[in-house]
Amino acid sequence: MNWGLVGGGKASQIGGAHRIAAQLDGHWRLAAGALDIDPEKGRAYGTELGIDESRAYGTWQDMLKSESGREDRIDLVTIATPNHTHFEIASAFLSAGFNVLCEKPLTMTVRDAEDLVRVAEKSGKICATNFGYSGYPMAIQAREMVRNGDLGDIRVVFSEFAHGFHADESDNDNPRIRWRYDPEQTGVSSITADCGVHALHMAEFITCQRITEVSAQFDHCVDGRALEDDALLALRFGNGSVGRLWTSAIAIGQVHGFGIRVFGSKGGLSWHQEFPNQLHFTPLNGPTRILERGSEALYPKARAASRIAIGHAEGMFGAFGNIYRSLHETIAGPGPATGDFPTVEDGAAMVRVIDTAARSAKQGGAWTPV
Repeated sequence: MNWGLVGGGKASQIGGAHRIAAQLDGHWRLAAGALDIDPEKGRAYGTELGIDESRAYGTWQDMLKSESGREDRIDLVTIATPNHTHFEIASAFLSAGFNVLCEKPLTMTVRDAEDLVRVAEKSGKICATNFGYSGYPMAIQAREMVRNGDLGDIRVVFSEFAHGFHADESDNDNPRIRWRYDPEQTGVSSITADCGVHALHMAEFITCQRITEVSAQFDHCVDGRALEDDALLALRFGNGSVGRLWTSAIAIGQVHGFGIRVFGSKGGLSWHQEFPNQLHFTPLNGPTRILERGSEALYPKARAASRIAIGHAEGMFGAFGNIYRSLHETIAGPGPATGDFPTVEDGAAMVRVIDTAARSAKQGGAWTPV
């Protein structure tokens, strides 16, 4: 199928991951792109990547207009642009009848997120949100274990996503970092919307519950930042479970720092993205077991999400690739299930949680309904 990319140019942190992941299984061909805010750079990089010159566009508006009139139009467009542009671009492509995969956060405001849900429903097309870490086989295994009752009733969820790459105050004028703390480009939150949102989504993904109430503390540890660079959230879920999230951009020594622990009445589990092949499971009154990716003992959906033999390292490209594989199967028609992809509703749910956390933080951490 034909695939298009908006954003994700040569200087993009995420663009390369999408291009590799989308083409892992041979289901998608990069056929069109508007890859850079500078039209000339975007067109040049598009042709460098092998896109036909006629489909290497200067702007996303040119891409939308041209692709809409083609018989071989793209079947899916990925939006990998700054946060404040997501709603306009996604809405325009959906309204023109294109399937969309949008980077997180889905939008900057709750109103835009809910509008985008309605646009997607009206169009009849797929609008997915790229919470790509949910494509990891052992994250899928954790969800299947919860679904099948291996942990019993879920009581406590602790998730974190903390790194230290924004700890240097001298980086305040670095354009690659500065925009992340600019409310005009980022919205009501910085690190919570940028990294914490992945941990929040993973908590909902594994437990199959929605977050219903939040108490949040936002801190500005580096002087001069309008938005938080460290946050602590207390959470309540729909079935009565409680949760905690720590997310930070100033945790020096933390390289990626994305992990989750889930504790139920029959057992607990632990998974860390930097060690993605192992899921630790401890049954009540029993010893801890280490479940290995690729093992025959895993649930079918987790086995199907593995791409290489047990014992070999498998990482982010494969996880993102599972999202693209699931999208292809859904667009192409019935096929073997390899795992779900995060929907526009999942993206909107996270926008609501982030907005709630920001309001709670302004009220001194008051418990605030989502």
